[in-house]
Amino acid sequence: MSVISEDSVRGGSIFKDIGTEDEDWQPTEIESMCMNCHQNGMTRLLLTKIPFFKEIIVSSFSCENCNWSNTEIQSAGRIQDQGITYTLKVESKQDLNREVVKADSATTRIPELDFEIPPFTQKGALSTVEGLLDRAVAGLEQDQPIRRATDPEVAERIDEFIQKLRKLKDVEEEFTLVIEDPSGNSFVENPVAPQKDEALTVTRFKRTAQQDMMLGIRADDDLEEEPAGNDLDTMRNEVLMFETNCPECNAPSSTNMKLVQIPHFKEVIIMATNCDSCGHRTNEVKSGGATEELGTKITLNVTDPSDMTRDVLKSETCSVIIPELEFELGMAALGGKFTTLEGLLKDIKDLIVSRNPFVCGDSSSSDRTEKLKEFGETLDKVIAGEMKVHFVLDDPAGNSYLQNVYAPDPDPEMTIEKYTRTFEQNEDLGLNDMKTEGYQEEK
Repeated sequence: MSVISEDSVRGGSIFKDIGTEDEDWQPTEIESMCMNCHQNGMTRLLLTKIPFFKEIIVSSFSCENCNWSNTEIQSAGRIQDQGITYTLKVESKQDLNREVVKADSATTRIPELDFEIPPFTQKGALSTVEGLLDRAVAGLEQDQPIRRATDPEVAERIDEFIQKLRKLKDVEEEFTLVIEDPSGNSFVENPVAPQKDEALTVTRFKRTAQQDMMLGIRADDDLEEEPAGNDLDTMRNEVLMFETNCPECNAPSSTNMKLVQIPHFKEVIIMATNCDSCGHRTNEVKSGGATEELGTKITLNVTDPSDMTRDVLKSETCSVIIPELEFELGMAALGGKFTTLEGLLKDIKDLIVSRNPFVCGDSSSSDRTEKLKEFGETLDKVIAGEMKVHFVLDDPAGNSYLQNVYAPDPDPEMTIEKYTRTFEQNEDLGLNDMKTEGYQEEK
């Protein structure tokens, strides 16, 4: 095995972006035995990096004696923590030119033809979508002469299927290409990266014990029956994505959702939406548990600028009170937020001052505008730590949280009060008409 030269390592990474710009970057050549004629041939190794993917090793063998050749790719990295599935809607001939890295552990499927290439039946390849189709056709044609002599009916059916595969390259009808790789080392090019590709869906999944064993990262005797997972386990371990419409421009966008455990508190659901069309971003936090039996009132004495870095979970049912400023923000305003104290105060300022419709336009008045401007300046002093105030979170549902920097010891600057909700608070939460006992007996 040859060794990469010391000069190439000294000059930078031995993995360079794939391309033709660097003429000095040549493959490493190794004389090796041909497995077809057992004479000496030449193996060429190229260590390269695919944009928006990772490093790979491309190897190519050719024999001048018998003209036999072979190419394959190998991942230069480790097996990833999760498997990956690429689902590509091939809608035009341009889609056939997308680069594809297919690891040998990947399964390739075309659902429209009920066609599947199982894992480890082909070597890894760096190709295109069209190249994968050509490779599949070549694999099916390989033993056709023998089949025509021994089993003509099977050979005829395979010939018909080969014609269907070849017809896919005309893209007269849309078809789907699915590459599922438990090692996470396969790749399908996104030609508009880093923007979202509407025709390409990428999902990650947790490997099963059988897949770990197939990849050689788990011994046979370690294979135990795994308990069936549930949706809650999936949300804890993965970021779920579902399609929505942008609240600003109504264009199709995606929302990511994750169940997060907040230390010394409980689980919450964080949802974030990002619109590729107009750039709008929004995030929202919802409680991952039930409404608590008692309401919660958290009071923090803000005495130091470092208090602004405390984590804050404000649920949709939480009110924010700053007594020194005679300010109260009612429940449902700003929605659910998981941020810092500084971030929440800036959001409040943005809501009251910057986005207030009564500050600008015909509805504005000089007195009101001046008062709101003064309030914004006062909030800036609080954020900068120039003014000591009490910050109060009052949540009748008990699902809000303010970080205790002394945890698990009590925080000397923070008090937490539990209280019984009033009838009006239960009414606001919709609890008065909620029946949780004996409802199954009613018809």
